[in-house]
Amino acid sequence: MQLAGGLAIGGLGLPRLVSAADEKAAAAMAPFNRFPRMVQEYYVGKVRVVEKRGLERKMALKTKAEAEAYVKDVQERIAKVFSPMPKVKAPLKAQITGTLDRDGYTVEKVIFESRPKFFVTAHLYLPKDRKGKVPGVVGTCGHSSNGKNAEAYQSFAQGLARQGTACLIYDPIGQGERSQYLDDDHQLIYKGTTHEHNMVGNQMELLGDFLGTWRAWDGIRALDYLLSRPEIDPQHVGVTGNSGGGTLSTWLLGVERRWTMGAPACFVTTWRRNMENELPQDNEQCPPRSLALGLDHDDYLAAMAPKPIIILTKEQDYFDVRGGEETLGRLRHLYGLLGAEENVQLQIGPTTHGYSQENREAMYRFFNGITKASDAQAEPALTIDDDKTLWCTPTGQVGPDLGSKTVFHFTAQRAEALKKVREAKVLDGEALKEAVTATLHLPARDRNAAPDFRILRASGGGRNYPKPQWINYAVETEPRIQAVCTMLGEERLYSRPALAPESGGGRVLLWIGDRSSDAELREEPLIRELIEKEGEGVLVVACDVRGVGESLPGTAGANPHGYYGADYFYAAYANMLNRPYLGGKTHDVLRVIDFLAGSGWSDIHLASKGWGCLPGGMAAFLDDRVTTVTLKDRLESWHSVATTEHYEWPLSHMLYGVLKTWDLPEVWKAIQAKTTAV
Repeated sequence: MQLAGGLAIGGLGLPRLVSAADEKAAAAMAPFNRFPRMVQEYYVGKVRVVEKRGLERKMALKTKAEAEAYVKDVQERIAKVFSPMPKVKAPLKAQITGTLDRDGYTVEKVIFESRPKFFVTAHLYLPKDRKGKVPGVVGTCGHSSNGKNAEAYQSFAQGLARQGTACLIYDPIGQGERSQYLDDDHQLIYKGTTHEHNMVGNQMELLGDFLGTWRAWDGIRALDYLLSRPEIDPQHVGVTGNSGGGTLSTWLLGVERRWTMGAPACFVTTWRRNMENELPQDNEQCPPRSLALGLDHDDYLAAMAPKPIIILTKEQDYFDVRGGEETLGRLRHLYGLLGAEENVQLQIGPTTHGYSQENREAMYRFFNGITKASDAQAEPALTIDDDKTLWCTPTGQVGPDLGSKTVFHFTAQRAEALKKVREAKVLDGEALKEAVTATLHLPARDRNAAPDFRILRASGGGRNYPKPQWINYAVETEPRIQAVCTMLGEERLYSRPALAPESGGGRVLLWIGDRSSDAELREEPLIRELIEKEGEGVLVVACDVRGVGESLPGTAGANPHGYYGADYFYAAYANMLNRPYLGGKTHDVLRVIDFLAGSGWSDIHLASKGWGCLPGGMAAFLDDRVTTVTLKDRLESWHSVATTEHYEWPLSHMLYGVLKTWDLPEVWKAIQAKTTAV
């Protein structure tokens, strides 16, 4: 029960009066969070700018030649996003481990290798009584723990086969028979497919790799297998899938030219709608650099133009149907210039998220209208098999059964290879600064121009800080972003930052918050130890960079630091914008240094712990006004994250592709002379 002041009343559940003293004590100890929507609105603004620029370009297309050039350009941009893909297609080494004989169709249990020793489990639903070659469809699964065996996915594969179209449906990475994290008893370590996907995918980004590329490559190899079958007509091959499978269908339509038709379900909307609606998505659903290269959902489908596509949406889906309608409008303009406006369609089902019957039937009718495989208007009667009956492997997992390597195996292997490359050419000095700056993608900054700031509050007492008086400043580090600073003093502090004394060197102890500088000022012993060591005359300032403490987002779920929470959400969008979240946090620290230096405080002892060590450490390396550094519980290397199967560091504190050129040990070595022991 909650009463005034936010106090929880427990015990017998009887209410009691909350005194003014209770309220004051509760307010004093509650963490401050005055900017919970700052980061959200910042990224909404960024995505809107990208969308507006893209729409202007698309709507400016006036001729068929311009439309054709746009399609080619989209294909090239998508190829950059999904690079690198394997240069060579290794042998599939496909094997059929069993066949189920059903009324009107058979189900072949197939295992193939999309990469050497990387096994894909699949089912080929093949119509009986064939007269010549039949159309083929690759089916991609959504977030079902049992992958291809989920009822909705059995249903569309079987429905296609019963109407004369073969369907090869395969397990995604981390689902069905391809779980990546199993204990010694072959049980899942991470419950939930989205958790597996983010564990696998976040780690890969340190190498400049993308889980969506791996997932798309599986789909490309699935198409290779389908086309290797003599029963399949290569003139009629499509792809469909729902939710996460709708994502992969969309990506596959963007990266592979052999498709002749497509039907992504319950995914296609716009990036802006997803951002505005605070919708986190898996790592493979957020292609790094996609927004930076001006690619929206419609562009991945535009790569197919003018081939036929139907977008399957739902009225009550969390993938906003308005974005599906907007995508349709954009594609119709493009397809119209290509003389094929009728080739792009939109189905809006009346129910909630899922590949439900009405959307499956829309897909059948659309594909059948192209292939003439059937004139059926409704889904035929279906028979759903249990999981064990459909297993391609004896125990339902390729790893323990067949020795398939995990994605982590490949990630760790590549990380070791990149380490050898870095060791052969270790960066230092200005070369390292240039590499760090480039990887962080820091915004432009004039270090001699102090930023503007807001004065939030001046008061004293009640917070259990190391000093009795405090004042808050919100430093404007870039448009729509403030770093919130708490300045401490023995005497009452007023509106303007105090000028550094003429004698004493203008010494500052600058604490960079890990999770909340307010909480850490109250509770972190290291801060008090450092204040005592610095002695009189030191100015104490604690800083919350974007997304931390005062600006911890109140969006994207109850746990902002969970694997699917706000911290991950904004990191994923930052990577799509090619402006890493860690780069923004580091920029905030640098601008706070500029803010302090503007009043003469240019002898800075920067200290932090945990997550705060990375933006703090990067700033200490890049700005010589930081003369002393104290970092507690810092991450020693990103290589250790890339080579640790069960790691804990978040995507928000990783950098895409960093291990191609440098790692943290080089930075820690560069600032070693000014680093104090904790």
